[in-house]
Amino acid sequence: MRFATLAFLLVTALAGTVAGQGLTPRQQLGKLLFFDQALSAQGNQSCASCHDPKVGWVGANEAVNRGGGVYEASVPGRFGNRKPPSAAYATPAPRFRLADAVKGEFVGGNFWDGRATGEKLGLPAADQALGPFLNPLEQALPDAKTLVAKVCDGSHGTLFREVWGEKACDDVEQAYGFIGLAIAAYEDSREVNQYSSKYDAFLTGRVQLSPQERQGLQLFETKGKCATCHPNKRSLMGQPPAFTDWAYDNVGVPANPANPFYANAEANPKGKAWVDEGLGGFLAETAQWKQYAPQSLGKHRTPTLRNVDLRPSPGLVKCYGHNGYFKSLKEVVHFYNTRGSLPVCGPARQKPGVDCWPKPEVEANLNTAEMGALGLTDAEEDAIVVFLKTLSDGFEAPKAAGSPPAREGR
Repeated sequence: MRFATLAFLLVTALAGTVAGQGLTPRQQLGKLLFFDQALSAQGNQSCASCHDPKVGWVGANEAVNRGGGVYEASVPGRFGNRKPPSAAYATPAPRFRLADAVKGEFVGGNFWDGRATGEKLGLPAADQALGPFLNPLEQALPDAKTLVAKVCDGSHGTLFREVWGEKACDDVEQAYGFIGLAIAAYEDSREVNQYSSKYDAFLTGRVQLSPQERQGLQLFETKGKCATCHPNKRSLMGQPPAFTDWAYDNVGVPANPANPFYANAEANPKGKAWVDEGLGGFLAETAQWKQYAPQSLGKHRTPTLRNVDLRPSPGLVKCYGHNGYFKSLKEVVHFYNTRGSLPVCGPARQKPGVDCWPKPEVEANLNTAEMGALGLTDAEEDAIVVFLKTLSDGFEAPKAAGSPPAREGR
């Protein structure tokens, strides 16, 4: 059995779960794998270590978020080069493809640079799920054989064989693919992709937005140009919006000087001269799309805005951007609003975000159509931030007086 068959099995793995029905056996297996720290080089890191549900399936360590935004590997002292993207709402991403050959525009895939294309297992989220296990800068297992042995010979072995068949562990490549598919099945469940925000309740008429939230929504769709890359309408089939167009842009994010990757000499021989080339860096390593690398330098995938403000306490610091440069939603919105109208920072007395912005890490291919010099007032920026707070899952719409309790399973 190879990846074509695995992709077929994925359809079954992702089917059959709706709100209120719990997890299927495959999703339950994926959940166990997702939260298992034993599946790492030193038994101290799981997928959830960088994708914590209580902060919207991103990194929850406030000290890390305040600085470089990059999380330490299972092996101490090793660091990757980007902040963790959200593991939620990743499964709707289409397979990576060239959307416009003339403009050189790509769409789909997982990871910030799209390298989890979906080519192996039929779904980008399944391809992505396998990457961290063998990445020396993340869970750092030496090879797929080691991972498969940990799963098949450990506490998950019985369920793994129940889900995928008695011979599921006989072939390492096959079993390795099953692991990715199981995690993707869990990530596609309503436990992860909940669609349970206040905005979802608003779309279904169960709640009204406050005046400031409505103003933020109106600005999100018009003057702020946010909806251009983060669509907020239901699809023609009635699916809730994912708040991403799955495309790639260079929005001009400055380099994050606190990124620990600069000092990771073993993985980064360029040191402080290293530049994150994003999508262009991935394309340059492919035979099929190498020609499009120059016009893709500095581009990163548009992240979902769902759960962008989710946190267990209002004061907990999250970070934003592919490198964690921004430390608040207000800062992000202000950057999008003023990047084209503030000068590049020069003298030390200048205040970034007030008097200037640092130069983009990659100055080529900047998006100037959807951001920069938007002319939003401070109050309008605040309204957009308030609207973004309505995208956090876990909202409970108030029940109408005298209404009967909802029946279980509805």
